Amino acid sequence: MMNHNTKQYAGAWRTKCVFTAVAAIIGVLGMAGAAPAKAADFDGPITLVIPFSPGGSTDIIGRLLADRLSTAVKQPVVVENRAGAGGNIGASLVAKAKPDGRTLLFGTTGILSMNEYLYSRPGYKMFQDLVPVVYTASISNVLIVNPKMPASTGAELLKLLKDNPGKYTFASSGVGSSTHMSGELFKSMAQVDLMHVPYKGSGQALVDLVGGQVDMIFDNAPSALPMIQSGQVKAIAVTSAKRLGAMPELPTIEESMVPGYESLSWTGVVAPGGTPQPIIDRLNKEINLILDAPDVRKRLGELGATPTGGSPQDFTSHIERERAKWGKVIRDAKMPVL
Repeated sequence: MMNHNTKQYAGAWRTKCVFTAVAAIIGVLGMAGAAPAKAADFDGPITLVIPFSPGGSTDIIGRLLADRLSTAVKQPVVVENRAGAGGNIGASLVAKAKPDGRTLLFGTTGILSMNEYLYSRPGYKMFQDLVPVVYTASISNVLIVNPKMPASTGAELLKLLKDNPGKYTFASSGVGSSTHMSGELFKSMAQVDLMHVPYKGSGQALVDLVGGQVDMIFDNAPSALPMIQSGQVKAIAVTSAKRLGAMPELPTIEESMVPGYESLSWTGVVAPGGTPQPIIDRLNKEINLILDAPDVRKRLGELGATPTGGSPQDFTSHIERERAKWGKVIRDAKMPVL
């Protein structure tokens, strides 16, 4: 039989065992809870794929973001330009990458909302092979015309186009580009007959616009602004719903020509499908902080861009709206599938 001291010792021993077991369980649960935070850290360089050639507005904004993100995550963020096929080459590369947050795509309007309607085999499926991280910026296009064009206001231009169906042309940086789709939306909503002249990039298109080979272009604001300021072209209106801070005197197409019109070129970061949510959340948080920085907002404003930000869900909703909008434009224009 156990005496009083023996019973007391046994009880204490059992109590100690229970506390030890509970502590072990809490420790395991604590480790499980800490795992997502650890997964959201980056243990090596990040590659940001920009699916266009260097020098354009997408490249300029993407490099600005990459530089700031490198400081935020304490890892190099390397920009890799992979141009071709309307952005599909770069997008496909990221879609096939390991979903660990270390290969990202700086996507655009065309890649994330238009290309599936324009290409029979783009090489990826949005929301399956690529998932939204954050909406970074919206970029207005600007309707600019040859300086000899006999119209200087929206009302004058609209009358000129309606009085001369099929006579005038609009250039673009390529089939399916925002410069192209802005023109197609304008044609549809204004009910005017314009001939589309696609180029392999906006550089030569702008040269021909100044030279008079084409009559107008809905060009990205970052590349249009210097030409407007130098007097090489005439600016008629911007494609955004609001006037630009960089050109507050220039009206919108919506207010001066076509009620309800809006066409934006926009950018955002997406990751390979299957990327863990803690990684997406970490990237979203850091990029939102970058977009909120006063100097970044100032620089984007100088480029004619507006920082956006928001949650991954916000970006998902934006992409879905844009896909519905541009899918209809493409179908109504009976554009051939490439």
